[in-house]
Amino acid sequence: MSDSAFPRDFDPEVPEDFDSPHALFDHLRAQCPVAHTDRWGGFWALTRHADVKRAASDSDTFITSVQNVIPKVAFTGRRPPLHLDPPEHTPYRRALNPLLSRDNALALEPEVRAITIRLLAPLIAAGRGDICGEFSSHLPVHVFGAWMNLSGPWLETLHEAGRAFILSVHLNDEEKMKSTSLRLYEMARELIAQRHAEPLPADQDPTSALLAARDPNGDPLPDEMIVGTVRQLLVVGIVAPMVMIGNMAVHLSRHADLQAHLRANPQDIADAVEEFLRLYSPYRGFARTATCPVRFGERTIPEGDAIALVYASANRDESVFDDAASFRLRRDNIGEHLAFGRGPHHCPGAQLGRLQLRVALEELLARTRHFEVEGDILMTKWPEVGAVAVPLRFEAA
Repeated sequence: MSDSAFPRDFDPEVPEDFDSPHALFDHLRAQCPVAHTDRWGGFWALTRHADVKRAASDSDTFITSVQNVIPKVAFTGRRPPLHLDPPEHTPYRRALNPLLSRDNALALEPEVRAITIRLLAPLIAAGRGDICGEFSSHLPVHVFGAWMNLSGPWLETLHEAGRAFILSVHLNDEEKMKSTSLRLYEMARELIAQRHAEPLPADQDPTSALLAARDPNGDPLPDEMIVGTVRQLLVVGIVAPMVMIGNMAVHLSRHADLQAHLRANPQDIADAVEEFLRLYSPYRGFARTATCPVRFGERTIPEGDAIALVYASANRDESVFDDAASFRLRRDNIGEHLAFGRGPHHCPGAQLGRLQLRVALEELLARTRHFEVEGDILMTKWPEVGAVAVPLRFEAA
């Protein structure tokens, strides 16, 4: 069915400020929870918790192999596991999941803390800085570098290439997406060649784990698919922590009482991170494609149509979370939030992401007496939602 057969219920390209996306999601959940737009080739947006959870959990009806994010950014090959559906994606997840366990994430904590302290130091010493551009855009690159056993020169190249790709996505510059993605593919091939020449233990290195993995027939995974997986790993964990740290900084700037409470009670920071993940989930554009006509309430989504899972809206659904727009420590049902997805594509790096956010917040609060926004907040665009530039003024501890 042509896009013109459906109304434009919202415009994903409208300029945003820090609060306006959530105002739109509130409106859609109440008035048009299964919304359509003709932008970017046309797509549907699910905004209620139950609908998002249903689509994320049913990988037979809602597949990711056609289009995994909105707007579409994959032009240069398939990148497992996100670009594959079960059971094809399973060997890749089986290889990577053990390396992203809670125990393995916590083993990185001393290194994550050292990186965090080093990156924060110049901002706090200067008394001001962009917490995203000067800190949280660098932190996940260094953390993923440590996890992937990358050396110093690799990190600088990854930071430059990764940021260039992310910028091209935010600008919806298709040609730039292709060229920057190809550079990341080159990095992936170089890293794989290095691991072939100098293997590392498969239980300590993701690239080596993929090379050692076998499919259900006992055969090695295809070379190009391993390249695609390593390419995906190089940037998949960069954007969300950058945006989340910016979002947390804005909220805490607005709520000096919460800043003071968390400084005085650092044992509450892990719970605070979980509530921040619910309140400011950084994704709204992870996508699925319907394999048959599917009905949500009064609307039927045709087979083959792209569907955005708006996690950021689902996590403020008032039917699931009391006083959903407010921050609350230790919510009884906090485990119901969908910030890391659900089903077979539940984020495998959830524990590593939580670790970065917790340590970043612990060190930021411990090394300051107060901080607040000083200047204009720059917003990201689809598929993420939140801040990508947050200028702060710091009072050092």
